[in-house]
Amino acid sequence: MPTQFNSYIDNIDTDFWRDLCVSQGVLRHYDKGDEFITAGAVGRYIGYVESGSLKYVCYSSDGESHVIGLEFAGHFVCDFPFSIYGMKSRSSIIATTPCDIYCIPSAWIAEQMKRDDRLKEIVAASTREVFATVYDRLVDLYTKSPQERYDELISTDKNLFALFSLKDIASVLNITPTHFSRLRKK
Repeated sequence: MPTQFNSYIDNIDTDFWRDLCVSQGVLRHYDKGDEFITAGAVGRYIGYVESGSLKYVCYSSDGESHVIGLEFAGHFVCDFPFSIYGMKSRSSIIATTPCDIYCIPSAWIAEQMKRDDRLKEIVAASTREVFATVYDRLVDLYTKSPQERYDELISTDKNLFALFSLKDIASVLNITPTHFSRLRKK
């Protein structure tokens, strides 16, 4: 079982990303509800979340929102690796609490990768780990019960309910809020 909801954090060079964002970035504040990245637009920044929390949201064809990821203080945030390659984001990243984020332009990272083989390898390694995390979540949707997914999620962060709404947590587990209420009572 991963020690964190975003298991890629356990397997990437987080010190590198934090140090890069803090040393080269600009500290920006996002209020609750502000978008860090908008679906359909190229993500302008990669950031280190100094404080606060965010959710990754995608929209179905009927306009309904679905939470597909959560981000916490001490993690990095971006539409990774798509923003680095100038590709449009498939999801919005929205602050669920006030956030302070050290932001560096994703275009700057792309430019630096042309000259820096170490950076290229760190981006490649980070991409592999993000993919593994997302793939594991997809497999879990088919192989684990809602109760198992819920138990794993709450074991990763006891503060989860202070950072995210019940609706958002139910959405990331791909269950209805009614089903979610029954899981919490067990």
